[in-house]
Amino acid sequence: MKTILIVEGNLREENNNFREAGILTHTESLKDSISFYTKDLEIDVVNPSSDENIKLKIKDLSKYDGLIWGGSSLNIYNDTPEIRRQIEFMKECQKKIKKILAICWGMQVAVTAAGGIVKKCLNGSHRGIAHNIEINDKGLQHPLYKNKKNKFNTPAFNFDEVETLPKSSILLASNQINKVQGLNFKAGISDIWGIQYHPEITYTKMINLIHFRKDRLLDRKAFKDINEINSHIKIIEEEIKVSNKSSRMRELENWLNFIN
Repeated sequence: MKTILIVEGNLREENNNFREAGILTHTESLKDSISFYTKDLEIDVVNPSSDENIKLKIKDLSKYDGLIWGGSSLNIYNDTPEIRRQIEFMKECQKKIKKILAICWGMQVAVTAAGGIVKKCLNGSHRGIAHNIEINDKGLQHPLYKNKKNKFNTPAFNFDEVETLPKSSILLASNQINKVQGLNFKAGISDIWGIQYHPEITYTKMINLIHFRKDRLLDRKAFKDINEINSHIKIIEEEIKVSNKSSRMRELENWLNFIN
């Protein structure tokens, strides 16, 4: 049986807020999505920002067949002690785990740990959905996108983007907001598949996150008012009607096949 490590990117306090609001944490969502494909996996979970025994975990990293690093509400350029702990843990993972799926925040941490740069996106943000992500020629040949439509919409929630790629990176997919939507690069012994969106999270959860973050989103001017929020939610609800679960989660399926 294969063993993987899931890294929780949110702080413990944010996850407590999720639970109080009746929203699955990102790790819980990821486990649920993995179970759609297989229950024949041993899964460990670690939170580098909050776990007190994180140094002990570093000693065991070589035992994992793969690592999935999920999303977070953090911004990597804020450079807090909690964020620095995540970057340092990622560096250790890149020394000891051969196959990494880095999702949204996870990709930003992986890129930063490997010498790339992440900054606030100048072209806007994804607020529950990313439209018209297009796989380029190299992406169409990459196993990350096997059986994926070459242009697609997907759940996404991000305000930042990869600006400078690590050395020897291969850009796989882009859209108008984020040039780097899909990425493959090597760091240490790791083969890292990075995506700036969330195939593992449902659109329904994204709508719940918009409600949950409503005040924060208005404060940062992601929406101008409640009416715009409601209109945007209707767009996501329309996407739910045409979205297919298997197609949405194809990248996760392909990575799970990659570690077997």
